[in-house]
Amino acid sequence: MMRKVLSLVAFLAAAAVSGGCSKTYIPNTDVQDTGENRGIVTFCEKYRHAMEDRDVGTLLKLMSPAYFEDAGNVKGDDDADFDKIRQFLMGDFLKTKGVRYEIRYRRITHTATNHVFVDYTYAGAWKIPGIKDDEWHHQVADNRLDLVHDGDSYKIVSGM
Repeated sequence: MMRKVLSLVAFLAAAAVSGGCSKTYIPNTDVQDTGENRGIVTFCEKYRHAMEDRDVGTLLKLMSPAYFEDAGNVKGDDDADFDKIRQFLMGDFLKTKGVRYEIRYRRITHTATNHVFVDYTYAGAWKIPGIKDDEWHHQVADNRLDLVHDGDSYKIVSGM
């Protein structure tokens, strides 16, 4: 009888220890649920909604004036800074007839240089004017937003 009681106590102690170490995740993400991470996801959701709403004003407010994107290669002709992205947003982007933009947040990394990397997978669809009719274009890919702290919020420095 004593052996059964000790086994039960050992089992309960092990269950309590393993349960105390489990991580919780922000719903519908792969990101650990912390207050800071929730704030980052909330910021990124503002970006996502601004994309879907084609809200150029909000997108520009979310961008850092120091925004720079090298497109992941050494060619310089496809680099984009704040002004180039602004021109795109106020030109071709506004010609889209509709945008659907879904994000699955995969990882948030806080760096020693106060940058925050948000790795995510997106499924995007853009309805653009075609030769005969409007056409939907689809893309699914992984991406990374690079954020920097800006007071109580963040600014996007690359990855749009």
